[in-house]
Amino acid sequence: MGLFNIFSGGKKELLDKGLSKTKENVFAKLTRAIAGRSKISDEVLDSLEEALITSDVGVETTLKIIERIQQRIARDKYINTSELNRVLRDEISSMLTENNTEELEDFSLPNTSKPYVIMVVGVNGVGKTTTIGKLAHNFKKAGKKVYLGAADTFRAAAVDQLTIWSERTGVNIVKQQMGSDPAAVTFDTLSSALANDADVVIIDTAGRLHNKINLMNELTKIKNVMKKIVPTAPNEVLLVLDGSTGQNAFEQAKQFTSATDVNALAITKLDGTAKGGVVIGISDRFRIPVKYIGLGEGPDDLQIFRRREFVDALFGDAKE
Repeated sequence: MGLFNIFSGGKKELLDKGLSKTKENVFAKLTRAIAGRSKISDEVLDSLEEALITSDVGVETTLKIIERIQQRIARDKYINTSELNRVLRDEISSMLTENNTEELEDFSLPNTSKPYVIMVVGVNGVGKTTTIGKLAHNFKKAGKKVYLGAADTFRAAAVDQLTIWSERTGVNIVKQQMGSDPAAVTFDTLSSALANDADVVIIDTAGRLHNKINLMNELTKIKNVMKKIVPTAPNEVLLVLDGSTGQNAFEQAKQFTSATDVNALAITKLDGTAKGGVVIGISDRFRIPVKYIGLGEGPDDLQIFRRREFVDALFGDAKE
């Protein structure tokens, strides 16, 4: 069975297309590096290092990948340049497997008491509200009863956008007036969801708080209110990052993981950027599972992240 047989053809094509610019960037550098060479030399590895760093894999993770390839070469005695792609894929996939928990098969939910509560965090402009809309669409399509909580009450645009998504996907939304207490919106959302036997609740939170202390206090307040209604909440704190910002996404991940207990990541806007390597770097560096990747604007363009398929699409040779 091929690596992509678990995808529909459309999903595989979307992944390949979304990562094409990053792949072209890496392959252009590698092709120049190995031209006329049969052996993986230090010069070839230097070029690979440059290709990975310029694709925003990050210095720390890149050096780890290079070290693993050097160890592989020493162990296997002889690996020629034609095998470099395969070795690269194997080592990155192995590294990400070591760093992460079990992957999702589909948009199902763990067997926990209902509702399953997802608190979504991230700065403005990363595609946070859009990601919530896409999640709602996919959970609804999977037969789940979904409630949205518009707790980003500092931005009218965020509430309006979430309302549009709720109407488009046919899911329930709880909202209040602009400037309302986000914790109060969260309380109302979970109360309504619990009373109506909802399967999943997704809470949007503010993406613009002036410093880490404000952020930490606000998110802690929201979580404390959640627990009054659903003691196990939040089941998931999902951080949304914009993959096209490269190293800025690393900095955002650092800030949010120090402010709250992030346990899942969604990395958006990977289509049209040459910085898709950021997914590998963030997954490795923060040891937090990347659950979703965004590859377009449509409701079905949010994909479940599967390490091997992602790495294969990024570094795979079309001839293989």
